[in-house]
Amino acid sequence: MANTIHVDVVSAEESIFSGEAKFVALPGEAGELGIYPRHTPLITRIRPGAVRIETAEGGEEFVFVAGGILEVQPNTVTVLSDTAIRGKDLDEEKAKTAKQAAEEALKNAKSDIDIAMAQSELAVMAAQIAALRKYRDKK
Repeated sequence: MANTIHVDVVSAEESIFSGEAKFVALPGEAGELGIYPRHTPLITRIRPGAVRIETAEGGEEFVFVAGGILEVQPNTVTVLSDTAIRGKDLDEEKAKTAKQAAEEALKNAKSDIDIAMAQSELAVMAAQIAALRKYRDKK
């Protein structure tokens, strides 16, 4: 019996992580999800936040995702996200600047669509900053 599961985290641009893991934790639509090997098949949306991967070697990888789709098969976990950034590549200054721009856009929004887009961008940036701080605290 395998005690690892293959994990792929893919963004629109590239493969961010591909490897064997003992455990994966990520922000599901209804709360935190934990995936172990031989998990029941599942497809669900995920919210912006950090995907924590406990690697087969016992290390940890963090990947920030701006939401997306999770597919779980008994031996494979696939995370698809428009935007996925390795924890070590997150930049707090860039994230803060983007968050301020989103706050500014929210203040200047003229329509419901502008407001919804700005709120969505703000949620993504806030999640990215939180993921970054969580990643830093683990080091």
